[in-house]
Amino acid sequence: MASMATSLFFKISSPSHSLTKSFDTHFAPSSKVTIFSGAKTRTHPGLRVSSGLIEPDGGKLVELLVKDSERDLKKGEAFSIPRIKLSRIDLEWVHVLSEGWASPLNGFMKESEFLQTLHFNSIKLNDGSVVNMSLPIVLAIDDSQKHRIGDSKKVALFDSLGNPVAILNNVEIYKHPKEERIARTWGTTAPGLPYVEEAITKAGNWLIGGDLEVIEPIKYHDGLDHFRLSPAELRDEFTKRNADAVFAFQLRNPVHNGHALLMTDTRKRLLDMGYKNPVLLLHPLGGYTKADDVPLDWRMKQHEKVLEDGVLDPETTVVSIFPSPMHYAGPTEVQWHAKARINAGANFYIVGRDPAGMSHPVEKRDLYDADHGKKVLSMAPGLERLNILPFKVAAYDKTQGKMAFFDPSRPQDFVFISGTKMRTLARNKESPPDGFMCPGGWKVLVDYYDSLVVSSNGKVPEAVPA
Repeated sequence: MASMATSLFFKISSPSHSLTKSFDTHFAPSSKVTIFSGAKTRTHPGLRVSSGLIEPDGGKLVELLVKDSERDLKKGEAFSIPRIKLSRIDLEWVHVLSEGWASPLNGFMKESEFLQTLHFNSIKLNDGSVVNMSLPIVLAIDDSQKHRIGDSKKVALFDSLGNPVAILNNVEIYKHPKEERIARTWGTTAPGLPYVEEAITKAGNWLIGGDLEVIEPIKYHDGLDHFRLSPAELRDEFTKRNADAVFAFQLRNPVHNGHALLMTDTRKRLLDMGYKNPVLLLHPLGGYTKADDVPLDWRMKQHEKVLEDGVLDPETTVVSIFPSPMHYAGPTEVQWHAKARINAGANFYIVGRDPAGMSHPVEKRDLYDADHGKKVLSMAPGLERLNILPFKVAAYDKTQGKMAFFDPSRPQDFVFISGTKMRTLARNKESPPDGFMCPGGWKVLVDYYDSLVVSSNGKVPEAVPA
């Protein structure tokens, strides 16, 4: 796996959606632009500072929940039309779509949207503008389900407990090209890709798209629903806090002090640029994750300790859960992660080394080049409103006894602690170097591994997908 050492890049808001600009990488722009601050203006190299939140993709946040007054009617309708039973991952995608994370999508993709996503990593809107869309958001059905649906233009979506979740209108059924989908999304068809094995290999040979009407907000009743703020709720929170910049940090691992260094340094840089109140969106991924990742509930406990221990400032940090399932699709997936945060109001996105990556499932190497994620983000179609600025790599500095930015002039003083090494230390109840992680956060991690009961064959039981 890639090192836990993290390099930081973030993107800066600019007004253009146009694809006519050059796709050359645009690190550290040097041209002067205006910084807006009320009636007064001043200039700063290469930056535009604006007091408003960034617009959602397509100009409007798409929310697909039916009105309260229509819920009973829609529930009754759901029992009268053909139905599809949703998997846990399907339900997570309904959650994503219902709240507008994938704006301007208004339901599971039809074939045109699916093909544009696979081949262009973007979707062209009716007005000719382009929005980024790098991951297919689709619903698979099998032959028997296709037969039961027949000519119906509506289907009902039910959860595993038999509760009606949504109605899919104006449906379109088309072939599910699994091999092409896997190859284009992951860049390989090697066996052992977690999301592929969980959600694609055994899925049906057809895809069904249409317009969603979601009957009730998606809840998981796991004690964490209060952390699952929708894009609209996050925008309201940022507005209440008078944020003039929002920088998002996604993670699926516990927060160590290298992460914290990057986040606090980002805020300092934004203040230096002229922003008055940059707010951090600490946004752990809360959908499906592979079995050896730390489960969501334990990660949230660890994140809370990071705030309690003062590693991050609660006054300038919003902790929320991003409901998307994890693909581990590297540069393809990181575009989705960035795009979704735009819809939540974030105009800066921190991306680390090998974002959304994983070890190759067959060979002893990382699946993706560690630098490709940031490079792809700098060129991605539909993300032109954002620019990337490079930051240094963070690692453990033995001379200071803490995480610090790597100094290439004295490499012997730095230790790169991989995720595998971190998990091994926690599992063995060993302590990391002082200053690697706050004590409260580390204890949560140790407690998690201590809670795992080793089965009779000596293997740790698989974690329940988040």
